[in-house]
Amino acid sequence: MERPSHAFSRSRLTAVLIVVAMYGGCARREYLEIRKTPNNPLAGPLELLSSSGPKASSRTVALLRKFSLGAEYDSDPEKALANLRAEIDREPTPEKVYAYAELAYVFGHQSDLLGKKEEALNYYSAAVAHAYLYLFDPRFDRERNTYDPQFRGACDLYNTGLEGTLRIAAAADQLKPGATHDVVLGDRKYSVRVKVHGNWHDDDFEHLEFVSEFKVRGLNNRHHSFGLGVPLIAVRKQHDHEDAAEQFYPPGLSFPVTAFLRVSHWDESGSLACDLELHDPLVSNTIEVANRTVPLETDVSTALAFYLDHQALQQPESLATLGLLNPNATQPVSGLYMLEPYDPNRIPVIMVHGLWSSPLTWMEMFNDLRSFPEVRENYQFWFYLYPTGQPFWVSGSSLRKDLAHARHVLDPQHQTETLDQIVLVGHSMGGLVARMQTIGSGEDFWRIVSERPFEDVQADPEEREELARMLFFQPNQSVKRLITIGTPHDGSHFANEYTRWIARKLIRLPNLFVQTSQSLVRDNPGVFLNPELLTITTSIDSLAPDSPILPVLKSRESAPWVKHHNIVGHTTDDGFFSSFASGEGDGVVSLASAHFERADSEIVANASHSAVHQNPKAILEVRRVLLEHLRQYRWENQRGGPPQVRFTDRNERPIQ
Repeated sequence: MERPSHAFSRSRLTAVLIVVAMYGGCARREYLEIRKTPNNPLAGPLELLSSSGPKASSRTVALLRKFSLGAEYDSDPEKALANLRAEIDREPTPEKVYAYAELAYVFGHQSDLLGKKEEALNYYSAAVAHAYLYLFDPRFDRERNTYDPQFRGACDLYNTGLEGTLRIAAAADQLKPGATHDVVLGDRKYSVRVKVHGNWHDDDFEHLEFVSEFKVRGLNNRHHSFGLGVPLIAVRKQHDHEDAAEQFYPPGLSFPVTAFLRVSHWDESGSLACDLELHDPLVSNTIEVANRTVPLETDVSTALAFYLDHQALQQPESLATLGLLNPNATQPVSGLYMLEPYDPNRIPVIMVHGLWSSPLTWMEMFNDLRSFPEVRENYQFWFYLYPTGQPFWVSGSSLRKDLAHARHVLDPQHQTETLDQIVLVGHSMGGLVARMQTIGSGEDFWRIVSERPFEDVQADPEEREELARMLFFQPNQSVKRLITIGTPHDGSHFANEYTRWIARKLIRLPNLFVQTSQSLVRDNPGVFLNPELLTITTSIDSLAPDSPILPVLKSRESAPWVKHHNIVGHTTDDGFFSSFASGEGDGVVSLASAHFERADSEIVANASHSAVHQNPKAILEVRRVLLEHLRQYRWENQRGGPPQVRFTDRNERPIQ
């Protein structure tokens, strides 16, 4: 490749190199901020942060006066609490039970501040028990008023009291899933079993963190629901496990959990048996308590942000830059990743990032889509990481291979219906990588480089097999929907003579890839009429409007069972990259190139190229497509499924 003409100004070259340097060495994005004090809904009502210490609410103080306990509370609070307990035994009412729960929490908080952990645990437990009594005792069903602010106050007392007990238990290493702990409080013995509810297992828990200690910063939305329980972050422990999906979980993965303490029964000795239930809110955000459906207090965003702040991801942009400039360095970590437990009952949505990017670019959409119950209950999200410096059709071949491997590992007998309902979502160049899973090559891709029969190619068996896998393929019968976002179907003028020259100077493709391409051309004189498809140097070259593969790719019809949905970005912002774009568009891809006339649906989102897949309109469109797909899947199940289409390879052998 010749050096670009003198029209390529030194200032423009300098600007591009500065951008590359910035992205290569930028500081990590922070997703969490540690709070100075844990978030507590009772901090205001009970003046927990007051210099004079926590205080009972005016409503509780009024109740104490009403039952002639006000003066006693001022002089001897503990005696007043004991007498209030006797008053409850004599004539139980919701108001008295609530007051006891509140006072017990105030005393527990005071003891906790003084470092008296055993005393604090006793009071916190009493607060939890009485809040539970207020909320679920059938004796109060006729009197309990859910419109009374006191009802939500009882929920807060239950949750904060339980969090206080869990913090003390965690310090004593008594939150191990699958274990039973005996706790003695005063004259009462509690037997607490820690049980996991959901798709995770007991040995998946490394340790637990409290959501209340963190504030989400790096995600636009924090998805929190109100109810009962303590939202937690479970840090996953990697282990050798019979679970076939183990290889797809990244290190340091964390996931949301809600802890709920359920009173099981009293035994004859007066001991209380309790279950500390750890619920996965992605499986269910409600539970059954006392013959009623109760919402759980959940937070799915903070656990995600905690993982994104993990040490292994401290330089998230560096992985994207490394995958662009040195694809060979990212090959060991390329592949499919799961941030949720594999669930054979949920449909996979596989997200494929674009050029100079990584799966982290999907976190806004991932976070928001999981906030919709109908989405999270029926779909699971996987992410594909690949080196973006190599031509996109090479990545398309790799994805095809990795999808086949995942199916073999997760469902070797091909009996899982949901794995035949895959939805692919691709941003930018990732849309081209994803689209290559939905079309058949025929002879068209081979005809770009040669008019001779493929059998005439002279190469060792491994090279021939790799070349055949890249140029001859069938659509993946398990992929039923494709969503492309900001995808350059006709290429991008960002890939012009300037950027292509720079890319060839900076991007280092794997030696094996380069050597194989060169040896194929060298050892087959006269076979390759247009060897550019083999010798093309970088992904930037592959995205140029004059790239020979783009017209062929665009002309190929999607498989008849695939629905294709397209999202186009449009912005009027005159940013740096817009100087490379041609015509209106998202600043990198023109409207004409992003448009796909044969798509089953297409919308335009007012966003730049780098943010179009994080735009609320685009996220809602993906949600709409997922719900449409779910309806079609259920309808086809009722009718016995769609007609089967038989595909064969080049040698007329059936494709499995």
